[in-house]
Amino acid sequence: MLSHAVSEMGYGWGFGVHEALDQFGALFGPLVVWLVIAEKTQYRATFATLLFPAIVTIVLIVAARFLYPHPEDLEVATPTIAPEGLPRGFWVYFAGAALVAAGFVDFPIMVFRFQKSDAIAKSWIPIFYSVAMAVSGAGSLLFGRFFDRVGIKVLLPLILISTAATPLVFLGGFKMALAGSALWGLGTGVHESIIPAAVARIVPAARRPSAYGLFTAGFGIFWFLGSAVIGALYTISIPALVAFSVGAQLAALPFFLRIVLINPPR
Repeated sequence: MLSHAVSEMGYGWGFGVHEALDQFGALFGPLVVWLVIAEKTQYRATFATLLFPAIVTIVLIVAARFLYPHPEDLEVATPTIAPEGLPRGFWVYFAGAALVAAGFVDFPIMVFRFQKSDAIAKSWIPIFYSVAMAVSGAGSLLFGRFFDRVGIKVLLPLILISTAATPLVFLGGFKMALAGSALWGLGTGVHESIIPAAVARIVPAARRPSAYGLFTAGFGIFWFLGSAVIGALYTISIPALVAFSVGAQLAALPFFLRIVLINPPR
């Protein structure tokens, strides 16, 4: 639905705005919860507060359903449905995204590391998360613009940069862990904005529903499997954990490079 709606404004910018709004809630939502708990000292009042944005969300979804019942009509031009399946480039891109997902560390594992570290006070953990969410939202907007201008090749340096998050978080002290959290936020923004936006350029509009369904399911499955491996490696060897995380994400670069070569910016 989103890929149809943002076709005129640019896939990178459209997905970037979507991710920035998402991270706006991720940044301020926990702060609101913290304030309510601090004031009311009970979870019932906290969940009652969260009821308001939940109701607004449902109202907006219902309104969108009646105002735009056919989001595919928002495309500038919708091609006819062809009998063939998804293009080969989609599967190449899917393989690269799966490797990125497998090597990307979940924030709860990072929090566990922070709690075990003497260099980071527990009170700083929410700040680290807020920094990550702020970088994620801002990065989605900035690099979404770059995506619309230069195409899928913007993923190559972004994946390379965000890969540094794991060694900084697990092998460094306070400052390096903070920098790593910021790069982790950048990676999160890339995963939830630019990586799905690229699917819209690879797959014809008529095939996007099935493409996004397969892509999102596969990305989640490989993220789960990678997280299981990372969790197991944490109890065995931190350097091995870092090596697996960095290695899996770097292994994705040749797949993305292949896509860059066969899908020039347009």
